[in-house]
Amino acid sequence: MNKFWLIIKVVLAIFLIFGGVIHFISPNNYIPFVPSFLPFTLAIIYLSGFFEILFGLALFFKKLEIIGAWGILILMLLFLPIHVWDVFSETPAIGSHDAALIRLPIQFLLIFISWKVKNNASQHKLI
Repeated sequence: MNKFWLIIKVVLAIFLIFGGVIHFISPNNYIPFVPSFLPFTLAIIYLSGFFEILFGLALFFKKLEIIGAWGILILMLLFLPIHVWDVFSETPAIGSHDAALIRLPIQFLLIFISWKVKNNASQHKLI
């Protein structure tokens, strides 16, 4: 893995770990993002935070980085509909339409980065 993607991997890991911790510190901030038709809102928030921390930490371990990258990719894909919905919502969960419009391309960027990290990890896996 070249230095650029190594740095990107570390930044992604820290970003996910930090985001996951915030799920536990301020779960009420995430309530608007959980669709109202889903039960157990707080459990979903805590569970997604747990997986963000878990997959972020996995990126720091050579034997687990592929699992971590796959997990992040899947999480980002699962969160994508929420961010698309937010763009078209009358009251975006993120706060404003401008913020929702900015957040959506960031979600696509996170999907791309996690895909690239996964591919780089796959090419350099330990045997």
